[in-house]
Amino acid sequence: MLTVALTGGLATGKSTVGRMFGELGCELVEADRLGHEVLSGPGRDATVALFGEGICHPDGSINRRALGAIVFQDPAKLAQLNAIVHPLVEALREQRFLAIFEADPHAIVLYEAAIHIETGIYKQFARVVLVTCDEETQIGRAMARSQWTREEALARIRRQIPLAQKRKFADYVIDTSISLDDTRRQIEETYNELRALQE
Repeated sequence: MLTVALTGGLATGKSTVGRMFGELGCELVEADRLGHEVLSGPGRDATVALFGEGICHPDGSINRRALGAIVFQDPAKLAQLNAIVHPLVEALREQRFLAIFEADPHAIVLYEAAIHIETGIYKQFARVVLVTCDEETQIGRAMARSQWTREEALARIRRQIPLAQKRKFADYVIDTSISLDDTRRQIEETYNELRALQE
């Protein structure tokens, strides 16, 4: 099994790239989805105990937007949240990887996470694929997706390690600035190189 860290900045197109790799036959595990599972399951009570019932929807589920608004403004609270969520997400990831390996020992598994570089988790993977685009495209996508102002989008982008700096850690770079067809071409080239590693 070949494990690949798939990462990039906010709104660079990681999910689209991950889906395209999946269409080629790769297995995709998304950290964000695992985070959803943790916050609706094993990490829910500890998170509500820490941040209060104000982060919940009327049905008791966690309002991720409300929680995000709190931790984005306060690095100490973000660290507290991460201390709850990250170990549970890692345990889930290990379970998913084991199940994939048992089903197909020759699978290429991509683990999509925005903060592979920031956390150092990328070191656990055989290869790193970085998804990038020009900053204006990134800002526009972030604004359209989350209904943020330009200032809000920029603030969140600037909280991450710059894409130019992340390139130093990448084995492959996929630039999504031009078109879906161009992105698909780059993915197919990268996929063929990853497959060649297993021969």
